[in-house]
Amino acid sequence: MVKSMTGYGKAVANLENGNLTVEIRTLNSKNADINLKSSLLPKDKELGIRTKISGALQRGTIDVFLTWEPNAAENAKLVNMALAKEYFRQISELGAEIGARNLMLDNPNELLANILRMPDVIDARKQDVITEENWPSVEAAFDRCLEAVNLYRAHEGEVLYRDVTSRVHKIEAIYDEVETLIPERVAAVRERILKAAEELSLKLDGERLEQEMIFYLEKLDINEERVRLRQHCKYFMDTIDGEPYPGKKLGFIIQEMGREINTTGSKANHAGIQNCVVRMKDELEKIREQSMNIL
Repeated sequence: MVKSMTGYGKAVANLENGNLTVEIRTLNSKNADINLKSSLLPKDKELGIRTKISGALQRGTIDVFLTWEPNAAENAKLVNMALAKEYFRQISELGAEIGARNLMLDNPNELLANILRMPDVIDARKQDVITEENWPSVEAAFDRCLEAVNLYRAHEGEVLYRDVTSRVHKIEAIYDEVETLIPERVAAVRERILKAAEELSLKLDGERLEQEMIFYLEKLDINEERVRLRQHCKYFMDTIDGEPYPGKKLGFIIQEMGREINTTGSKANHAGIQNCVVRMKDELEKIREQSMNIL
């Protein structure tokens, strides 16, 4: 099954103190470029996760996002109650000394808001979101997320497969047209030789004309290109149907297909064949663009 390198997956780990969301987005790349865009993952777990991701996704530009949503109880722990009470005690003493005690009691909500803005009352120290105890749940979320990415890639791969294989068959069909034009080209070459001889006042007997025809037709012969291109098309289909990750190899096959099409064009010497070559090049370029996203 062909897979695209474009994918997306999301999974949530329900932990004891909140929810950890794992998101993975992938784009095409020659290698596995894994970017962990979060500081929540412990350093001792990073290598294992990278190995897991590269094993599941093989290659691509892979961006990994971790989002933490603590529950209400966890958020409440961030308020440093002892420090807030100490601020209140000192403010109360100061209010009593300057005669502003009643004013403070008349505006308790404002006073509380001001205390919460005091330094270190809201504890900004990072909590250990991922621990050894909850790691199995986090790892399971990574597994579910990777499954979702691969499912997405498989759906995209079906679209890519239908597109590129249809274009390969179209190139073969266009070359069928080229073969139908070869007799017409032979007749055109014969006519040009006779016309040139006439302009030069040369009389060509049957044997001499045959020699000249053979000379030109050998130079313009595209039989080898036709055979090789059809072999490359078959190899393309065998590779995309038979290998789990054919993307890189398809790129090399496309290069060879392009070489045979270009050589056909250089030997065309016929407007109809040249038109066919342009159409084949157009189809091949679209195959090249699409195959760059095949895993």
